[in-house]
Amino acid sequence: MSDGIKRVVVKVGTNVLTNKDNRILGPVLRELVRQISALYEEGILVVLVSSGSAIAGMEILGDTQIEDKSIRRQVYSSVGQPRMMHYYYSIFHDYGMRCAQVLATKRDFDIGKHRDNMINCYEGLLSEGVIPIANEDDAVSLTMSMFSDNDELASLVAELIDADRLIILSDMDGLYTGHPDDDDSEVINEVKTNENVEQYVQGSVKKEGEGRGGMASKLRIAKGTARKNIPTYIANGKRENVIIDIVKDKKVGTKFICA
Repeated sequence: MSDGIKRVVVKVGTNVLTNKDNRILGPVLRELVRQISALYEEGILVVLVSSGSAIAGMEILGDTQIEDKSIRRQVYSSVGQPRMMHYYYSIFHDYGMRCAQVLATKRDFDIGKHRDNMINCYEGLLSEGVIPIANEDDAVSLTMSMFSDNDELASLVAELIDADRLIILSDMDGLYTGHPDDDDSEVINEVKTNENVEQYVQGSVKKEGEGRGGMASKLRIAKGTARKNIPTYIANGKRENVIIDIVKDKKVGTKFICA
């Protein structure tokens, strides 16, 4: 493993965790945990920021009679979060590891007692070898206390625990020089924070239950996190061994570094 890396935050998006029918993919969860376990054996601690609770809730409830979109998301997330944790708990247990759920709103990261409590929680869990699994507390988040998406949450967690890497896993191999489907488009291996690469971002239309983030958000968060001297990666979460290869400093995805 790369020398000096002790703490890594991994954010996994909904599009990584689900198939085209919006079903949670057990093998993908297991592969994530396998890599986290391998890093743990090397003395590297991981915080996992996991999306997927809304989709997991939709699998259970199906269509609802709730017309308000925000309330519907709260309900789906509230039902789906325990299911996601059951998945993770079972798989981590198979690897002889323990995990914990850490739900937060944006105000929990404000300077003061809320932030101090968050630091104490993460440090306590990590000191005991417990893998924190973070997500937004969708059930109680109000507009003013919501994260823009889990990419933002992951960035704040990375800063909070003084992480050595932030890895944002999506269904894309990284930031491309054009549309990903174009034959002449290539993945950009490295981006410095003072480089203008925003013109390469492609928009997308999301379906209900999918995460709020997109490549534009990921680019903004990746640059912002890199400016805090935390190297940040955008990579394909379904690529074999992606987390371990990034920690080994292999050329995987797009790396963002401070200029």
